[in-house]
Parts: sequence; C-alpha cells; structure tokens
Amino acid sequence: MRRTGKILLRIGLVLTTWSVVAAQVPGDRSGRAPIPLTLKQAVDMALAPDGNVRLRLAADAVQIAESRASQARSGLLPNFDATLVQQNLTRNLAAFGIGFSVPLLGSMFPDVVGPFNVFDARTTGSQTVFDLSAIRRFSAARSGVDTAESEEKSAQDVVAGEVTRHYLTAWQARSRVETVRASVELATALLDLAEDQKRAGTGTGIEVTRARVQLANERQRLLVAQNQYRAAELRLLKAIGLKLTDRVEITELFTHEPVNIDLNQAVAKALETRADLKAQRQREQTARLSHSAVKWERLPSLVAFGDYGTIGSAIDSAVPTRTYGVMMRLPIFDGGRRDARRAEARIQMDQERTKTADLEAQIEMEVRIAFDNLQSADEQIRVSVEGVELAQGELAQARRRYQAGVTTSLEVTDAQTRLERAQDNQIAAMFNFQVAKTDLALAMGSAREAVR
Repeated sequence: MRRTGKILLRIGLVLTTWSVVAAQVPGDRSGRAPIPLTLKQAVDMALAPDGNVRLRLAADAVQIAESRASQARSGLLPNFDATLVQQNLTRNLAAFGIGFSVPLLGSMFPDVVGPFNVFDARTTGSQTVFDLSAIRRFSAARSGVDTAESEEKSAQDVVAGEVTRHYLTAWQARSRVETVRASVELATALLDLAEDQKRAGTGTGIEVTRARVQLANERQRLLVAQNQYRAAELRLLKAIGLKLTDRVEITELFTHEPVNIDLNQAVAKALETRADLKAQRQREQTARLSHSAVKWERLPSLVAFGDYGTIGSAIDSAVPTRTYGVMMRLPIFDGGRRDARRAEARIQMDQERTKTADLEAQIEMEVRIAFDNLQSADEQIRVSVEGVELAQGELAQARRRYQAGVTTSLEVTDAQTRLERAQDNQIAAMFNFQVAKTDLALAMGSAREAVR
C-alpha cells in the first residue's frame, strides 16, 4: 500500500503540473547548447544584411535600379572624349574628283599624294540642350529606383511575417512535445499503479495490458512530436539565415492579448502603408513616364557640340584648331517603329493600372480574412481554456474513482485521451491566434513594427 501511495502521489504531481510549460526541449544530438531565441531576435537576425536571402536579392535590385537611373541620367550630362592620333597615310585624290593639269609646267597634278604624317591631339564634347524624351526616360528610371526601394521594404515585411510563422510553428511543435512528454509520465505512473494493484490482488492482467498499450501509444506520439519539432526548427533556421546544424531554444511566452482595432481603419491603413502597393503604384508611374518618353520622341532635340586640339605633320609643327556648333535633330519617319513602341508602352501602362486596382482589392480581402480569423481565434482560445479545465477535472475524478476501485483503468485512459485532445486544442487555438495577429499585421503593412 505504501508503494501504491507513492504511485498515486506521482500521478497527482503530473496532473498538477500538466498545464505548466516545461523548461526542456527535445534532446540536442549535436552536443552544442541550443541558442536562446525570442521572436524579436529571430526577426532581427533575418532582417540583418547577411540574413534572409530574399532581402539580399531585394537590396541587389535597388542597386541595379540605381545603376539604370545613372545610365539614363548620362544622356542629359556633358560627354567629353580625348583623342591622340599619329598616322602616316596616302590619299588618292582622283577618287574624290580632284585632278587637273598645270598649264605652265605642262604636267598633270598627281592623283596619289603622300605618304605624309598627321599628328592630332584633340578634345571633343557634346551637351544635350533640350531633349524632352531623354528627360522623361530619366524620370522613369528614377521612379524605378523608388519601386525597388518599396519592394525592398515589402520584402522586409514578408520576411518578418514568414519568420514569425516559422517561429510560431516551432513554438507549437515544442509545446506539443512538452504535452506528450507529460502524457508519457502519466501513462508510466498509471502502469506502475496497475502492476502494483495486480500484485496486491485488487487488479487484473487486462488493466496492466491496457496501461502498457497506453504507454506505448504515448511514446509513439512523443517520437512523432519530437520529429515535427526538429523539422519546424530547421525551417526556422533556414528563414533567419543560420546554419542548419545549429540548435535554438524557443523562449517566447505567448499570451492571449485581445487586439482592439476597427476593420475599416485596418483597411484604410493597409491601403496607405503597404509597401508592395507603393511599389505597384511606382511601377504604374514608371510605365506612365515611359509612355511619355516614347510619345515625346517626336519633338526636336537640341545638342551643342565642339572640339579643340592641335593638328600638324608633327608635334612641333602642330597648330590649334577648333570646332563648335549647335545641332537640331527633327525625327521625320522611322518606318513606324516609334508608333509601335508608343502602342506597346500604352498597353504596359494600362496593365500596370489594372494590376494596381487588383492589388488594392487583394489587400482589402487579406485584411478582412485576417480580421475574421483573429476574431475566430480569440473565441477559440476562450473555448479551449474551458475545455482543458473540464478535461483536467474529469481526469482527476477518474483517477480518484480508479483509486477507490469503483471503476477500471479504461475510464482513466479515456479521460486522459480527452485531456490530450483538449490541450492540443488549446495549443492550436493560441497558435491560430498568434498567426492571425501576424497575418493582420502583414496585411496592414506593419509586420516589422508588430514584432518590435
């Protein structure tokens, strides 16, 4: 009876501490201590310059856009070249229609002259005075830079949302490991009790067998839960840019904090702050400027040019010469190429306008779905808390009845199963609530601020 009392005490302790979050996590096979990691730390690591791959690619896209803007700006800036030429040449004057005789000497002017030397050191330059099409092309390129910067901010929001989801998935998997581990401990204690009662003559062999089956099932669930936790951990490591051989310890304690926000305010904020919508509006502006650039190619352009240098048969005999002037270029006919490009640019502009309207509708839909999910998850938490409390009470009553000998272990096993289901529901409800908060913040364009 003393042994039975100790076993019952173990069962009572397991039931008392069932709902408390355990400090241990699945075993670390690498031999290295896990890295304590909060949600904010995970997001900050992913947003670091050497963090998530998506952000590095977005930063590269900004640099590419800036390079294209510099190329477009070069058409509006002065261009200078320097040349230094030393050559020896001959010329066939007859090929240029130059040929005549010298009457007094009675001879013909030679058709071929040379060889002779020419030395020329010269600087040439040009400056666009007016080219509205080039100005529009530069404006479109600058708009492309703004687009890339907005896309980079959008990528940061997306990465913050992805990391938060992976972190929550790892937290959910770890919580299930802890819950199943507690179930294993309870099943072990019930098996000890069944064996003790059989030895005392108050139990049967079927009770022992039933307890062993329950323990085997719980151990199986523990192995599955541990494997799911490791898979979630690997996805989290990949998302934040750490080595897959590292281990992390989920230290964030999530609580139920209701979110008070009006749906219409959430939609308005999303349409105002979403970085991807800003990027799309910039793409629409870029397409509009590109269409304008093609349209204004029909206008004349004005270019100033000039050169200055020394030329002669040798360096010591070279003399300064120069040229300067203004050239106006007026497009007349190019075979219809310009009209075709203008039609193409107009279609692209209409496409971007359609994409903008579609994205605005998509954003409003995402906000509404996230808002509904948040309300549903909030109610799920309230129901799951009540379910766990009821299941814990049922298991405690079943344990007392089994201890008193008025029922079999089957009632305890059924109560234990219902408690496990209730605890899984509570974990899932908290996970759904936190995911819904993340989705709403992401839909509103404030995923990074929500984490911080």
